[in-house]
Amino acid sequence: MPRYLSLVRIEENTIDLASADPGFEERMGALFEEITKAGVMLDTAGLKPTAEATRISWSDGKLSYTDGPFTETKEVVGGYAMMQCKDMAEAIEWGKRFLEVHPKHWKVGLEVREVEEMPEG
Repeated sequence: MPRYLSLVRIEENTIDLASADPGFEERMGALFEEITKAGVMLDTAGLKPTAEATRISWSDGKLSYTDGPFTETKEVVGGYAMMQCKDMAEAIEWGKRFLEVHPKHWKVGLEVREVEEMPEG
């Protein structure tokens, strides 16, 4: 079965767990339990803020390093999920359900991409 990487996109510094509605953590826990029992979730995690990150770039044969925070970026990857689904439609359905768990006043997006498997040998 193919694997799908779901990148959680957020506007950094606009999401605060203290602003979540009272049932948010329970809803998220129930969804994670369901997706894990379904055998879909392979791995998931949130990421630390970009203030603790470094970008490494390669251009003209040289490496350059930029320490965060990345103020020029409005939207950052705030987390990820690696899922194993029968097809893109199933991966999108799980992604839709993940987003619907969040408080209505938060801005959260997903980028769902199939993992390109390397040929064996």
